Amino acid sequence: MNLSEPWDVVVVGGGNAALCAAITAAEAGCRVVIFEGAPKPYRGGNSRHTRNFRCMHGGPLSVLTNAYGEDEYYDDLIRVTKGETDEVLARLAIRGSEAALPWMEARGVRFQPSLSGTLSLSRTNAFFLGGGKALVNAYYARAADLGVTVVYEAQVQHVVIEGGVFTGVDVAVAGGEMQRVTGRACVIASGGFQSDLDWLARAWGPAARNLLIRGTPYNRGIVLKDMLDQGAQSVGDPTQCHAVAIDGRAPQFDGGIVTRLDCVPFSVVVNRDGQRFYDEGEDVWPKRYAIWGRLVAAQPDQVAYSVIDSRSLDLFMPSVFPPVVAHTVAELGEKLGIDGGALDRTVQQFNAACREGALHPTELDGLSTEGLTPPKTNWARPIVEPPFYGYALRPGVTFTYLGLKVDETAQVAGPEGNYPNIWAAGETMAGSILGQGYLAGFGMTIGTVFGRIAGREAAAYAG
Repeated sequence: MNLSEPWDVVVVGGGNAALCAAITAAEAGCRVVIFEGAPKPYRGGNSRHTRNFRCMHGGPLSVLTNAYGEDEYYDDLIRVTKGETDEVLARLAIRGSEAALPWMEARGVRFQPSLSGTLSLSRTNAFFLGGGKALVNAYYARAADLGVTVVYEAQVQHVVIEGGVFTGVDVAVAGGEMQRVTGRACVIASGGFQSDLDWLARAWGPAARNLLIRGTPYNRGIVLKDMLDQGAQSVGDPTQCHAVAIDGRAPQFDGGIVTRLDCVPFSVVVNRDGQRFYDEGEDVWPKRYAIWGRLVAAQPDQVAYSVIDSRSLDLFMPSVFPPVVAHTVAELGEKLGIDGGALDRTVQQFNAACREGALHPTELDGLSTEGLTPPKTNWARPIVEPPFYGYALRPGVTFTYLGLKVDETAQVAGPEGNYPNIWAAGETMAGSILGQGYLAGFGMTIGTVFGRIAGREAAAYAG
């Protein structure tokens, strides 16, 4: 493969944002190269593990029902970020999502109606037919049709900036010697640093080594660190990330979405001492599920346990791992490796605080506890029907929020103003919009909208 000729647009990364940028630039007539750090079977970064795309729409659109307006979308984002967002960039992503969906379909992405157990998303999130891997494959096929060159196992070590202007990258392919590849414009879409456990530990402390990385093991923040070392302006907090509660039996890396546990709203969650520590019924899961990774991370040994009875087993999407089963709550505690007596007392205390009422699992039902601290404000049904089921929970990090500061054109801010020919998209700059918390499907929104913007702007410069 001859990489010596200068390229119009160099795209660093191989996931959704990178592909959207590359396709947009190639459709504008640019000669584009993608440097993907993963081997071909693992291409696509965290996009391989996604399921859906959160989309604004004024009426029924593709598989989406009813309407989901800009202000409601933004309010949902404010609720999970607690106001830690750049409103201009957030609204730009939200508004751009409506046009993005038909753009995606025109490039081979197929959608399907909401899955069983996710019906509350039928109005807000469009699900990919075949999941994120199918989306990634569709985009790579489109890129190939456009003549985009893709280099796998290509680790960019250095973005070459001379006189404040991008001129090329230093890249090693398949562990080979470093080579310099020149280009007129660059789009950085290489994700966060979550797979570098040493960096996580420096930001979080030693407890970070107990975290599981449910996303790709190839996002180690090498390009992000290189840019920050050269004076690029950062945005976001290194201790903030998209972290969800996943099955404690998940692998250290790359477990993906199948390891996530959605049972929390219908359960009692305790720490290793058998004590509850947060309101399990605070909100419907698409808006609140992402806080549970951080909540579990704050518990001793970064572990928690979710307990349900037989009535709740079919109310949520199951994990890839089967639950632990027992005939009594105390026995379940022992099987989970915690004090069965302490767990039994906690569950009995919870049951005594529950009120009569009907459970409505897909909406806020106000079925709350009385006189219990912390309370459970929705779906508080006694856990009494054997057999009883339990899951160990661990924090599963998807991506970190420390990133590159960008403007409305996705242009990266340097030490003395924006770099004229460097743009960023996706998780590399998502910290501009996600100061904390997460909204289901919004990472794909950011990546798609800003990937298209970055590709358009890079192509305009290179042309």
